[in-house]
Amino acid sequence: MALEHAILVSLLEKPGSGYELARRFERSIGYFWTATHQQIYRVLKRMEADGWVDVREVPQQGRPDKKECSVSARGLSALGEWLHEPIQPESVRHELAVKIRGAAFDDPRALIGEVERHQRMHLGRLEHYLAGERRDFGRSDPGMPEGRTPDAGRELQHAVLRGGIAYERMMISWLDDVLATLRRLDRDR
Repeated sequence: MALEHAILVSLLEKPGSGYELARRFERSIGYFWTATHQQIYRVLKRMEADGWVDVREVPQQGRPDKKECSVSARGLSALGEWLHEPIQPESVRHELAVKIRGAAFDDPRALIGEVERHQRMHLGRLEHYLAGERRDFGRSDPGMPEGRTPDAGRELQHAVLRGGIAYERMMISWLDDVLATLRRLDRDR
């Protein structure tokens, strides 16, 4: 996947400026595809030159006008082509897993702090995801009129969020197991 596709999806969900797009990457889509502000601005400029996004000046009170980007017909076509391409099997590179295996050749106790740090990180991300789910997809969704169901975009956003929640829960469970194993090996030394 190229950054262009992640940007197209985000802009289809809601048009915005490069700054607003970068903020979205920090808050939501960035958990699945990361990019720096500079990368986003550089790719947006190329996408505009290629005709994938339309840019319009939006006047602002007391501030410089902002450039709001939206997906053009050409960009929508490019996204459609990409959506129909087969996905290559993912290559899993997981440095922590290699370190855990390597602990057999060193002091397993030395890795406990690092595994605990990862566990705290995943617990924090899980809580962030759960708070977002309560805020954005709870029963009392302020943006959803009574009796209406979410549109396809919201349903699919929620499906991705549920995948993130499941992943974090799996990682926390695995890290619990790793910590128990490391502590047992340390006791048995």
